[in-house]
Amino acid sequence: MNDSQHTGLTIAGKTYSSRLLVGSGKYKDLEQTRLATEASGADIITVAIRRVNIGQDPSAPSLLDAVPPSRYTILPNTAGCYTVEDAVRYARLARAAGISDLVKLEVLGDEKTLFPDNVALLEATKTLVHEGFVVLPYTTDDPVICRKLEEAGAAAVMPLGAPIGSGLGIQNPNNIRIIREFARVPVIVDAGVGTASDAALAMELGADGVLMNTAIAGAQEPIAMAEAMNACAVPFEPGVDELAQAGLEPRPGARVPCPWIAQSPAAFECRHHVTLSIGASREIILGEVVWAHFRPGVVDPRSLHVGPSA
Repeated sequence: MNDSQHTGLTIAGKTYSSRLLVGSGKYKDLEQTRLATEASGADIITVAIRRVNIGQDPSAPSLLDAVPPSRYTILPNTAGCYTVEDAVRYARLARAAGISDLVKLEVLGDEKTLFPDNVALLEATKTLVHEGFVVLPYTTDDPVICRKLEEAGAAAVMPLGAPIGSGLGIQNPNNIRIIREFARVPVIVDAGVGTASDAALAMELGADGVLMNTAIAGAQEPIAMAEAMNACAVPFEPGVDELAQAGLEPRPGARVPCPWIAQSPAAFECRHHVTLSIGASREIILGEVVWAHFRPGVVDPRSLHVGPSA
């Protein structure tokens, strides 16, 4: 585990208390944007310069009224750019507008998957670093390109967990682990994080931070989802009871000396049987279920099938 997981997130010498970064798009209105952003506890908010009014149109509501720069660090991004020239142009526009020298750099290579064009991304990174920008490039989960971006001067690397907006979770956890092992700059998992457990997994893999938008803005309850994501990204000190911090109640196991969570609709007490190694870095753990706890209505007592209320 890296030090940032207990001290917050440090980028280019500045430390932020939250390791969760959030996007500002896809909400139903600016009020929901404001409330969800507050609930997330995030310090850094990404803004798509090409798509969002941040004062260009004085007659229209500005996003900065909902997420004021006096409270948040605004991270302009070059979403929607497919060429080096476009990405560099929008980064320069954001700086000229007085927003920030920070830039989440996106140079996309495919309209369907929104995968980055890593060759163009590397070129744009070199250009913007030379111009004094603090560059956070969105890239694939390829350890080699992450190393090259770091060598080009990137202040952090932002490998995707899965395609943008897919909510599929981290598809290549070993790649994220390798990137973190060798990187000397922060590693922020970006894209594809769909649930609070995905955010927790990113932290377990050693990521310094997580950026998400669709998982929160597209949820049925965006504010509640933002709170859950916040709970999974808080840099707790060693020894802090994370269940208590999340408002969860542990209860003692009946057969196993390990607590289960009272709010869980179903919880199983298991004993370890054997661990099987599958390849160089994968394992299968086999165990025996010795006790089970179910919330009323979850299991039909006659058929033992999962009930409709589950």
